[in-house]
Amino acid sequence: MPNRPAVDVSVAAPAYNEADNIAAAVTEWRDYLERHPGVATWEIVVCDDGSSDATGRILRELREDCPQLVVVTFARNRGAGAAIAAAVARTRLDWVVLLDSDGQFPITNLDAFLERIRAGGGPAFSGARVRKADSLPYRWGSAASGAVSNLLHRTRYRDFNSIFKVVRGPLFRALPLESAGMNCSTEITARVAELGHVWEELPIEHRERGGGSRGWRFWRGARDRALFVGYLGLRRWLLRRGVLRAPLAPFPLGRSPLEEVR
Repeated sequence: MPNRPAVDVSVAAPAYNEADNIAAAVTEWRDYLERHPGVATWEIVVCDDGSSDATGRILRELREDCPQLVVVTFARNRGAGAAIAAAVARTRLDWVVLLDSDGQFPITNLDAFLERIRAGGGPAFSGARVRKADSLPYRWGSAASGAVSNLLHRTRYRDFNSIFKVVRGPLFRALPLESAGMNCSTEITARVAELGHVWEELPIEHRERGGGSRGWRFWRGARDRALFVGYLGLRRWLLRRGVLRAPLAPFPLGRSPLEEVR
């Protein structure tokens, strides 16, 4: 789209004990952002969530050759939700791309999102995994919680829980995120919907972890997700009843995100 302005992009990601993956992930992101004609100014913000392995050291070494890399460090592990919120809060550019550091979401997925942004779409995009690379129990759990979330929020999103998000920076940074664990992606979908925005879903590739293991146990994660989905559903019901005051959008609904930037 040669006649459309390039986009300023912040990549935000949590990292916990990702020594096996973090160097490859950050290098992949940097190479993509440097070379893509649709990207203008860019930065990468990674929150090291109290890792006990070499993640912090690797990030410091990567920063020596990449001044656009910002590292936020927690002294102790606080959970993926806290790390995501911290990374997003430290971003400063017009659009924020939320990724994970385990290599499951190729940044090349961003191609189609940049096209939609430059065409005037937005302000919130979500990646719908065409074929999930997770094990069968995780796929079942995600499908079940997504179906319940859609029912409670009166939406029909294909992948309610996807962490791959591309959101207008002021909107993303204004979200009052509460989740402490891996439910943060579900909360982001719900919070943006509360503000009256409709997510635009685009298909994305999802691949297996590059290495290492998940930072949370399946049954504990399933229990926590069920409780959190119920909490979000109750909050949505209270908003509809007028018991809770609806949050205010950080910029007017219906206005073009590119108009806000320029």
